[in-house]
Amino acid sequence: MAVSALNVSGFIWGIADDVLRDVYVRGKYRDVILPMTVIRRLDAVLEPTKDDVLRMRAQLDDAGIANQDAALRQAAEEAFYNVSPFRLRDLTSRATQQQLRADFEAYLDGFSPNVQEVLEKFKFRNQIPTLMDADALGFLIEKFLDPSINLSPRPVLNGDGSVRLEGLDNHGMGTVFEELIRRFNEENNEEAGEHFTPRDVVQLMARLVFEPIADEVTSGTYLVYDGACGTGGMLTVAEETLAELARGHGKEVSVHLFGQEVNPETYAISKADLILKGEGVEADNIHFGSTLSSDGFPSREFDFMLSNPPYGKSWKTDLERMGGKSGLYDMRFIVEHADDPDYSLVTRSSDGQMLFLANMLSKMKQDTALGSRIAEVHNGSSLFTGDAGQGESNIRRWIIENDWLEAIVALPLNMFYNTGIATYIWVLSNRKAEHRRGKVQLIDATQWFAPLRKNLGAKNCTLSDGDVRRICDVFEAFEKTEESKIFANEAFGYWKVTVERPLRLEGIDPERAYKAREIKALKEECERSETAPPVIKRVHRRLAEPDPLRGLFAATVNGRPAVVEYEADRELRDTEQIPLMEEGGIEAFLRREVMPYAPDAWYVASSVKVGYEISFTRHFYKPTPLRSLEEIRAEVLELERETEGLLAELVDS
Repeated sequence: MAVSALNVSGFIWGIADDVLRDVYVRGKYRDVILPMTVIRRLDAVLEPTKDDVLRMRAQLDDAGIANQDAALRQAAEEAFYNVSPFRLRDLTSRATQQQLRADFEAYLDGFSPNVQEVLEKFKFRNQIPTLMDADALGFLIEKFLDPSINLSPRPVLNGDGSVRLEGLDNHGMGTVFEELIRRFNEENNEEAGEHFTPRDVVQLMARLVFEPIADEVTSGTYLVYDGACGTGGMLTVAEETLAELARGHGKEVSVHLFGQEVNPETYAISKADLILKGEGVEADNIHFGSTLSSDGFPSREFDFMLSNPPYGKSWKTDLERMGGKSGLYDMRFIVEHADDPDYSLVTRSSDGQMLFLANMLSKMKQDTALGSRIAEVHNGSSLFTGDAGQGESNIRRWIIENDWLEAIVALPLNMFYNTGIATYIWVLSNRKAEHRRGKVQLIDATQWFAPLRKNLGAKNCTLSDGDVRRICDVFEAFEKTEESKIFANEAFGYWKVTVERPLRLEGIDPERAYKAREIKALKEECERSETAPPVIKRVHRRLAEPDPLRGLFAATVNGRPAVVEYEADRELRDTEQIPLMEEGGIEAFLRREVMPYAPDAWYVASSVKVGYEISFTRHFYKPTPLRSLEEIRAEVLELERETEGLLAELVDS
């Protein structure tokens, strides 16, 4: 980070204590400081073309032209402008507070629509009455105009023409803004994790997305997307990483950023950050609203996608907006798979995190050499929640059977600001390298971290540059080690099978079939017993061979041999989870694991469902070695000596 950027961010950070200490509680400083930083930077950038913009505005008004945005942007030579008669420095000499407020509000009203949206989402105008009541607005403006700092891209010169203060270019201004965001997030640990992914995690995600295909990137244009973009940090790190790797391979790339965010303030921060970096056109690609119920990019496909969606958060409101489970027919979440044209990826309404992944997968490029690469952070529930046939399991099945999942990386605990739970990075691609096809790599990186000297909320560790490099090297090596396991796709799949046992009742005729209404009455009147005759539900007299595993049993009915089906006893019903890689399949498993203990059991073929789950614990479990008998004996003897000593003290007292 440039020294000038650090100095500027430190100065602005100090403004909060100087001006707002007795006006706001500390956690609310950001409500004023972030939008004011945006306003002052835009004001400084627009200074040279201010008169040109005012002249253009007058000409357009005289000509009766209503749609003025494009012409005013051109006059400003930026993707934004301000048509008020004021510059920020004009507001430092107002005679009364009332005049200051009126002129400041007129100044804000003069900004272009894209800046207006940022101010609206910041709810900055709501802060003006509080600042006025404390007589702090004028002081705040003066602080941001302090001659000891320069928020302009142009240098401040001395009288002799030498440079007194270097200009702050767009990258430096972006760094200032991101540093302020980081510090405010750390000050508000209880809520930071909702919107802020630690930079070390973002850097790892970007490396996992771009490094494997760095030598395949050609000069050209690439689109990067984040469907839960928060403050936009993941997008900007992705852009920097791709550009850096491309330069290292002698390529020139143009990167366009796209994002969507549902939280108003973080949306404003994301959009403002891009504007401050001189990427006003890119800022127009950040959409506000729920990605699930109001997709901002329904017809777009992207080259690279990175995201940290909310987990453990209800999406019930979104579901209702989309017509409820019965009325939902969004092609992102209802797909064609496994011979089912309406294969549902819809998860429980209590947690929508995997739908964000399904959303990104729906936006993969299909007709390019690189296809699309994705990295997304999830908590542990995405690995195993959802029964076979339910949304979460269906998403895992859809992903793995399409051979999109390259790897999952288990991160160290306590990596995030507001939670210490286990988190995982999923890495996906629809253009797997040849050696990865049909396989999934699991990487246990839980022990690769550096401790922080001071906790940041729940975050007590970080991924050093060496840790990031180590994880990426293990990923690219694609070898079996203690921390890297490689599995066939099918290893995570299973059949869920319903296993039935016959209903056995005392006092029934074992050679006749009973109708459904009779069986119901019999259940109420007769005792169940393991030794009682099974109740025959149906008799097959022709074209049927006994097949006990499928519920077709040889029996005698009215003195003749027959093949029968028995009424199932719901109280004895069970399910089995059978690996897809089980040699011999379902029936071999049942013969080995069920029939020796329940020879009258059968499975219901129509009940079979395919599910997928991924268990890191099973594959990376390291049992704690048992202590030796000598160690245990020594400990017991020591406890006995301590106990005798305590008893002696009690008696003496």
